[in-house]
Amino acid sequence: MFAFNFSFCQSETGAVQFWEKLNTYCGQSFEGEITAGGKEGDGFVGKKLLMHVRSCEENRIRIPFFVGDDKSRTWVLTLADNILKLKHDHRHEDGSPDKVTQYGGRSTNSGLPEIQFFPADQETSDLIPAASTNVWWITVDEKSFTYNLKRVGTDRIFSVSFDTTKPVETPSAPWGWEK
Repeated sequence: MFAFNFSFCQSETGAVQFWEKLNTYCGQSFEGEITAGGKEGDGFVGKKLLMHVRSCEENRIRIPFFVGDDKSRTWVLTLADNILKLKHDHRHEDGSPDKVTQYGGRSTNSGLPEIQFFPADQETSDLIPAASTNVWWITVDEKSFTYNLKRVGTDRIFSVSFDTTKPVETPSAPWGWEK
Protein backbone atom coordinates (compact mmCIF):
# COMPACT_ATOMS: atom_id res chain seq x y z
CA MET A 1 0.00 0.00 0.00
CA PHE A 2 1.28 3.46 -0.89
CA ALA A 3 0.51 6.64 0.91
CA PHE A 4 0.79 9.95 -0.86
CA ASN A 5 0.93 13.26 0.87
CA PHE A 6 0.27 16.10 -1.48
CA SER A 7 0.84 19.54 -0.17
CA PHE A 8 -0.90 22.24 -2.09
CA CYS A 9 0.46 25.53 -0.96
CA GLN A 10 0.44 28.67 -2.92
CA SER A 11 3.74 30.48 -2.79
CA GLU A 12 3.69 34.14 -1.89
CA THR A 13 3.46 36.53 -4.80
CA GLY A 14 6.29 38.84 -5.77
CA ALA A 15 4.36 41.78 -4.35
CA VAL A 16 3.92 40.11 -0.96
CA GLN A 17 7.60 39.09 -0.80
CA PHE A 18 8.60 42.66 -1.74
CA TRP A 19 6.24 43.99 0.95
CA GLU A 20 7.71 41.69 3.57
CA LYS A 21 11.23 42.84 2.68
CA LEU A 22 10.20 46.51 3.04
CA ASN A 23 8.70 45.72 6.44
CA THR A 24 12.11 44.54 7.68
CA TYR A 25 13.28 48.15 7.34
CA CYS A 26 10.45 49.60 9.41
CA GLY A 27 11.67 52.28 11.80
CA GLN A 28 15.05 52.54 10.09
CA SER A 29 16.58 55.39 8.10
CA PHE A 30 19.15 55.25 5.33
CA GLU A 31 21.27 57.75 3.44
CA GLY A 32 21.21 57.76 -0.33
CA GLU A 33 22.89 59.12 -3.40
CA ILE A 34 21.69 60.00 -6.87
CA THR A 35 22.78 57.31 -9.30
CA ALA A 36 21.14 58.68 -12.47
CA GLY A 37 19.62 61.92 -13.68
CA GLY A 38 21.02 64.36 -11.18
CA LYS A 39 21.87 67.81 -12.53
CA GLU A 40 23.33 70.84 -10.82
CA GLY A 41 20.51 73.14 -9.71
CA ASP A 42 17.82 70.43 -9.73
CA GLY A 43 17.28 70.76 -5.98
CA PHE A 44 18.74 67.31 -5.28
CA VAL A 45 22.43 67.44 -6.23
CA GLY A 46 24.64 68.37 -3.31
CA LYS A 47 21.90 67.76 -0.72
CA LYS A 48 21.82 65.08 1.95
CA LEU A 49 19.26 62.46 0.87
CA LEU A 50 17.54 60.39 3.56
CA MET A 51 14.71 57.89 3.54
CA HIS A 52 12.95 56.81 6.72
CA VAL A 53 10.66 53.77 6.70
CA ARG A 54 8.55 55.53 9.28
CA SER A 55 5.13 53.89 9.26
CA CYS A 56 4.37 50.23 8.58
CA GLU A 57 0.73 49.23 8.74
CA GLU A 58 -0.86 46.02 7.50
CA ASN A 59 -1.56 47.43 4.02
CA ARG A 60 0.32 50.75 3.97
CA ILE A 61 3.98 51.69 4.31
CA ARG A 62 4.98 55.36 4.40
CA ILE A 63 8.55 56.38 3.64
CA PRO A 64 9.46 60.05 4.05
CA PHE A 65 12.20 61.14 1.62
CA PHE A 66 14.19 64.15 2.82
CA VAL A 67 16.23 66.30 0.45
CA GLY A 68 18.44 68.47 2.64
CA ASP A 69 16.11 70.45 4.92
CA ASP A 70 13.12 69.82 2.62
CA LYS A 71 10.82 67.37 4.42
CA SER A 72 7.91 67.67 1.98
CA ARG A 73 8.01 64.23 0.33
CA THR A 74 6.61 60.89 1.47
CA TRP A 75 6.38 57.76 -0.65
CA VAL A 76 3.20 55.88 0.23
CA LEU A 77 2.98 52.22 -0.75
CA THR A 78 -0.23 50.25 -0.36
CA LEU A 79 -0.89 46.56 -0.87
CA ALA A 80 -4.30 45.28 -1.97
CA ASP A 81 -5.17 42.04 -3.78
CA ASN A 82 -1.47 41.20 -4.27
CA ILE A 83 -0.89 44.43 -6.19
CA LEU A 84 1.15 47.40 -4.98
CA LYS A 85 0.40 51.06 -5.47
CA LEU A 86 2.87 53.95 -5.11
CA LYS A 87 1.74 57.49 -4.37
CA HIS A 88 3.75 60.63 -3.68
CA ASP A 89 2.41 62.69 -0.77
CA HIS A 90 3.77 66.25 -0.95
CA ARG A 91 3.24 68.65 1.95
CA HIS A 92 4.06 72.25 2.76
CA GLU A 93 6.00 73.07 5.91
CA ASP A 94 2.71 73.81 7.72
CA GLY A 95 1.53 70.28 6.88
CA SER A 96 -1.04 71.28 4.27
CA PRO A 97 -1.08 69.28 1.02
CA ASP A 98 0.79 70.68 -1.95
CA LYS A 99 -1.32 71.32 -5.05
CA VAL A 100 0.72 68.61 -6.78
CA THR A 101 0.34 65.56 -4.56
CA GLN A 102 -0.98 61.99 -4.60
CA TYR A 103 0.45 61.20 -8.01
CA GLY A 104 1.91 57.80 -8.81
CA GLY A 105 0.74 54.49 -10.16
CA ARG A 106 -0.37 50.93 -9.57
CA SER A 107 1.51 47.79 -10.55
CA THR A 108 -0.09 45.94 -13.43
CA ASN A 109 0.85 42.56 -11.95
CA SER A 110 2.31 41.12 -8.75
CA GLY A 111 5.85 41.79 -9.92
CA LEU A 112 8.97 40.21 -8.50
CA PRO A 113 10.24 40.02 -4.92
CA GLU A 114 13.03 42.51 -5.64
CA ILE A 115 11.42 44.92 -8.10
CA GLN A 116 8.03 46.57 -8.54
CA PHE A 117 6.93 48.83 -11.43
CA PHE A 118 4.33 51.59 -11.19
CA PRO A 119 3.12 53.13 -14.48
CA ALA A 120 1.38 56.49 -14.07
CA ASP A 121 -2.30 56.16 -13.22
CA GLN A 122 -5.21 58.27 -14.47
CA GLU A 123 -5.10 60.53 -11.40
CA THR A 124 -1.49 61.35 -12.26
CA SER A 125 -2.33 61.97 -15.91
CA ASP A 126 -5.13 64.34 -14.90
CA LEU A 127 -2.97 66.16 -12.34
CA ILE A 128 0.27 66.36 -14.36
CA PRO A 129 -0.40 65.69 -18.07
CA ALA A 130 3.34 65.63 -18.89
CA ALA A 131 3.74 62.78 -16.38
CA SER A 132 1.26 60.52 -18.21
CA THR A 133 4.17 58.41 -19.47
CA ASN A 134 5.97 58.22 -16.12
CA VAL A 135 7.03 54.84 -14.86
CA TRP A 136 8.37 54.52 -11.34
CA TRP A 137 10.07 51.42 -10.05
CA ILE A 138 11.58 50.44 -6.76
CA THR A 139 14.21 47.77 -6.31
CA VAL A 140 15.04 46.16 -2.99
CA ASP A 141 17.90 43.73 -2.55
CA GLU A 142 20.15 42.63 0.29
CA LYS A 143 22.18 45.86 0.13
CA SER A 144 19.96 48.65 -1.16
CA PHE A 145 16.60 50.30 -1.77
CA THR A 146 16.51 52.19 -5.07
CA TYR A 147 13.76 54.58 -6.21
CA ASN A 148 13.62 55.22 -9.95
CA LEU A 149 11.63 57.38 -12.36
CA LYS A 150 11.62 57.25 -16.16
CA ARG A 151 9.45 59.44 -18.35
CA VAL A 152 8.96 57.20 -21.39
CA GLY A 153 9.61 58.96 -24.69
CA THR A 154 12.01 61.47 -23.13
CA ASP A 155 15.54 61.52 -21.75
CA ARG A 156 14.20 62.10 -18.25
CA ILE A 157 15.41 59.57 -15.71
CA PHE A 158 16.05 59.84 -12.00
CA SER A 159 17.41 57.24 -9.59
CA VAL A 160 18.42 57.46 -5.96
CA SER A 161 19.90 54.48 -4.15
CA PHE A 162 19.98 54.01 -0.38
CA ASP A 163 22.50 51.76 1.37
CA THR A 164 20.34 49.54 3.59
CA THR A 165 23.37 47.90 5.21
CA LYS A 166 24.14 51.11 7.11
CA PRO A 167 21.18 52.53 9.04
CA VAL A 168 21.61 56.17 10.07
CA GLU A 169 20.12 58.30 12.82
CA THR A 170 16.38 58.75 12.46
CA PRO A 171 15.49 62.28 11.33
CA SER A 172 12.77 64.45 12.79
CA ALA A 173 9.20 64.14 11.51
CA PRO A 174 8.35 65.06 7.93
CA TRP A 175 6.12 68.02 7.26
CA GLY A 176 2.51 67.21 8.10
CA TRP A 177 3.34 64.57 10.72
CA GLU A 178 2.79 65.31 14.39
CA LYS A 179 5.58 63.09 15.67
